[in-house]
Amino acid sequence: MPPARRSAPGAARSPRRSAYERFGPPRDGRATALHAGAWWLWALGLATAASRTTNPLLLGLIVGVAGFVVAARRTDAPWARSYGAFLKLGLVVIGLRLLFSMLLGSPIPGTHTLFVLPEVPLPAWAQGIRFGGRVTAEQVVFAFYDGAKLAALLVCVGAANALAHPARLLKSLPAALYEAGVAVVVALTFAPNMVADVVRLRTARRLRGRPTGGIGAVLQIGLPVLEGALERSVAVAASMDARGYGRTARVPPAVRHTTTVLTLGGLLGMCAGTYGLLAAQGAAYGLPVLGIGVVLALAGLRLGGRRSVRTRYRPDRWGARAWLVAGSGAAVAGLLIHAGGVDPTGMHPGVVPLEAPSLPLWPAAAVLIGLLPALVAPVPPKEASQ
Repeated sequence: MPPARRSAPGAARSPRRSAYERFGPPRDGRATALHAGAWWLWALGLATAASRTTNPLLLGLIVGVAGFVVAARRTDAPWARSYGAFLKLGLVVIGLRLLFSMLLGSPIPGTHTLFVLPEVPLPAWAQGIRFGGRVTAEQVVFAFYDGAKLAALLVCVGAANALAHPARLLKSLPAALYEAGVAVVVALTFAPNMVADVVRLRTARRLRGRPTGGIGAVLQIGLPVLEGALERSVAVAASMDARGYGRTARVPPAVRHTTTVLTLGGLLGMCAGTYGLLAAQGAAYGLPVLGIGVVLALAGLRLGGRRSVRTRYRPDRWGARAWLVAGSGAAVAGLLIHAGGVDPTGMHPGVVPLEAPSLPLWPAAAVLIGLLPALVAPVPPKEASQ
């Protein structure tokens, strides 16, 4: 009888790893952190896709995809809690769009009258503008579609703000944009910190048995929040000044003029190309103009980086997972732009006459590509510890 095969020392103590553990996403850390630019490119891709449709079902699907990825990959950092604020802001935008449409009217003709508001007579110089009057179902539906598109854009930006680390985004910016990037990152960090301060103060008032709603409570909470934000801003400015921010190197005048021409020309090209992509009939010329603008802007930024004398400590790497995350957003944007030309009726449901929106199948499947970051992005420490 052959002797029993003995296992190697220590094999019994090490559990066998599953295929998901071997090939799945790693735990989020300093070495495995996803590049902040990948999150912003993914979110901008979803925002571009949202701008190409007024179908509320597709817009709801885009918001759902962004919310699922945020719920799966956000951390416990203060800026990660700002996603809920962007959702509420989107609802406010929809409400305001409906309110202004009902009060000021709409150019959309309609035959289904919902109710009639008291109409206020306006002077002769305001001819063509009305305040009140008949409110039809067609104008309300059109206003809802328009407001939902803008709300979806805001939610996509909120998803990027909740997932991308502001400090890592600042570290990844080109040297020529560092001063502007500092201002943007400080502004982006200000809102989440203010939201966290409001939540903390409301919790403290609730524990003390004091009211947390009403005008009086808002005034009593707002003053400490603004005071804390001012103190934090002064501390950040002092620390940046102590570390030598703002120092520049001397460059020849010809280099400075060339940098200005390239940067301004590139930004104008990017604005014109982006407008062409977002407009209804501008997709043909928008992409080439956007590409030329990006090339000019990159050349200007590289040349302008000679003024900066700072160094970069441990730069973030743009790895395969960053390509997958950014590529998923670009794929969603490209497929929805293509769907706008192939199936315009499904992307923009009719309002006159009124008809129920239907979900176009392959554009909906294209939106689901945006879920890829929930599978490949590094797992936050809280979820990884469970």
